[in-house]
Amino acid sequence: MKSLYEKITLYGAGALSDEQLIGIMVDNAELGCRIVNTITMTEIANADISRLRMVEGMGMAKAAKIAAAAELGKRISRAEADNFNYILSDKDAVNFFKPLFASLQHEECWAVFLNNSSRIIDKMKISQGGVQATIVDRKLILKRAVELLATRIIIAHNHPSGKPEPSRADIDMTAQLRQAAELFDITLLDHIIITTSGTYSFKAHKLL
Repeated sequence: MKSLYEKITLYGAGALSDEQLIGIMVDNAELGCRIVNTITMTEIANADISRLRMVEGMGMAKAAKIAAAAELGKRISRAEADNFNYILSDKDAVNFFKPLFASLQHEECWAVFLNNSSRIIDKMKISQGGVQATIVDRKLILKRAVELLATRIIIAHNHPSGKPEPSRADIDMTAQLRQAAELFDITLLDHIIITTSGTYSFKAHKLL
């Protein structure tokens, strides 16, 4: 363990592997390797203490440390998203939305409302569904946009399956929302799909 402490002191946490980082958290390098070889990083990020406890040698205290670190990481990511002032590209949109979906095992849909300069006015969770789908209410999105005097909207949702490609329902919903928004002189700038394996931008794929 001493060599790991020296390495992180000299080169920073980014120089350590997943096994080494977890080994430091539980103060046991061998256990760190065992954890990574037994459960996925996604399961670790979910901070499921009962799942962590299934690893040989993992006590309640060590599992709690990992769960606390995972939750802290999520909160830091969400705080970084709150520091966004503008969304000027699909890359900005991905960076803004991604922390909102970290480790979710169900679908959620969020919208961010912007002014003419693409400055963020507000964000809102539109819906929450099951593992495979969530229902998006166009009226709810547009009502909030009108209340905020927003002229631009970006929506995003996650696919817990890990496949970023849009479903037929995703494509149809996006087209319907764009058409409805145009009636209020509001532009749907993009629809982002977030997954653990990648992202999908409707704008980048010429679907908006």
